[in-house]
Amino acid sequence: MEKIIKIGTRDSQLALWQAKTVQQKLHKLGYKTELVPVKSTGDLVLDKPLYELGITGIFTKTLDVAMLNGTVDIAVHSMKDVPTALPIGIRQAAVLERANTLDILVHKGLGFLNGEGTIATGSLRRKAQWLHKYPKHNVVDLRGNVNLRLQKLEESNWGGAIFAKAGLERIEVLPENHIDLSWMVPAPAQGAVVVHTMGNDVYTTEAVAKLNDTNTETCTAVEREFLRELEGGCTAPIGALATIENNKISFEGVLFSLDGEHKIEVQLKDIELSEIEGLGKHCAQEILANGGAVLMKEIKTALK
Repeated sequence: MEKIIKIGTRDSQLALWQAKTVQQKLHKLGYKTELVPVKSTGDLVLDKPLYELGITGIFTKTLDVAMLNGTVDIAVHSMKDVPTALPIGIRQAAVLERANTLDILVHKGLGFLNGEGTIATGSLRRKAQWLHKYPKHNVVDLRGNVNLRLQKLEESNWGGAIFAKAGLERIEVLPENHIDLSWMVPAPAQGAVVVHTMGNDVYTTEAVAKLNDTNTETCTAVEREFLRELEGGCTAPIGALATIENNKISFEGVLFSLDGEHKIEVQLKDIELSEIEGLGKHCAQEILANGGAVLMKEIKTALK
């Protein structure tokens, strides 16, 4: 049976870029597709920080519902936005080759770094890491799609704002006035695009599986296992990055207090790929044992 695969996506420029990339790859393999853009709650409610909305997977729930009721056949997501537990019936079918994992600071001049200043981000992870390095700075909330956030920065008196480099590169809006924040540990699965299908849809699942990048799938699985074990959802200041080189994997994971004062980290180097089962869970348990359990309890209490 040949059918038109309906691709569900958020309707922001970046989300559409991701969906069209999947569409192009499927077309090259001979599949017929149709894009079905939808708006998520996270795109519609822009006057509150994400953590105040109290919804895990706020950018993915609308597409989950569209898949479950048959409106779309697949959903394309920025993997870092996806909760670690998927709805019953929905499965991860492919992870595309990963793009840049770096966070960047888009700025109006770097003089403020040595004194007092204000930077903007909607991410607790970025806020905590920034305050850990620059405790005298003020961090304000910034929401909206990439273009809207760049516009808000331009119209503000902030010194800068933090973005994922991959997103700005993908839609070709990366400004010259930016610096890489190589010291900032990215969100689990940052820079990766994931494609979900219905588990009982064999035709679509088999089609999408052909797009999978094994190394990206492996690294993001470790990072998300780390996140899941810490029970961070999409709100706690948790960073994780796994990389593969010469068939060996290295991992860095961090948990911060909300104010950035406390940092608990774990690092492992050159682990054989044959020995990575449970690696993310093991690293998370090390964090929890070294004060992370108490810190996570404090974070959850503060965010209620």
